[in-house]
Amino acid sequence: MATAAKSTAKSKTASRAAPRRTRRTGRRDPLAISLLKQDHREVEEWFDEYEQLESDKDRLALFNKIALALKVHTRIEEEIFYPAERGEVEDDLLDEAYVEHDSAKKMIAEIEAMKPSDEFYDAKVKVLGEYIKHHVKEEEQPGGLFSQAKKGDEDLEQMGEQLKARKEELMAELGRPGAH
Repeated sequence: MATAAKSTAKSKTASRAAPRRTRRTGRRDPLAISLLKQDHREVEEWFDEYEQLESDKDRLALFNKIALALKVHTRIEEEIFYPAERGEVEDDLLDEAYVEHDSAKKMIAEIEAMKPSDEFYDAKVKVLGEYIKHHVKEEEQPGGLFSQAKKGDEDLEQMGEQLKARKEELMAELGRPGAH
């Protein structure tokens, strides 16, 4: 009887926790992976939304939102996730991720130096979106960074808390006007 009560209590607690599901398998992702994937989905949606906008003002506002999210995301991966995973995942995957981040940062800076009415502005935003989608696919695919990280020894729940806290700090810091 006590075992049944414990089991019921456990299942009630578990059912109240917000599940973090993977895209394909339905299994729960550790917090670090879940947070990073959540960032990916958010930015992917914004790039899709950008394609539908017509006014320069709306496109600039959405691009600024995308740029801030990408700057914060790359920082938390580079400051916390990637260094912790060095030795846990293939070095080539991490090296490529750093290089892809660097290229994305350069593209963001180029776009930020432009106006939405400039020639190639929209094309550069589109290419950045395609580049980010490629990077996301490499991180999330089977055998990619995230799946290798889940097999490692790192505490991805604790790391998730660190990522969340650092993201909040950076959003506050970089989200201020003129802080970019």
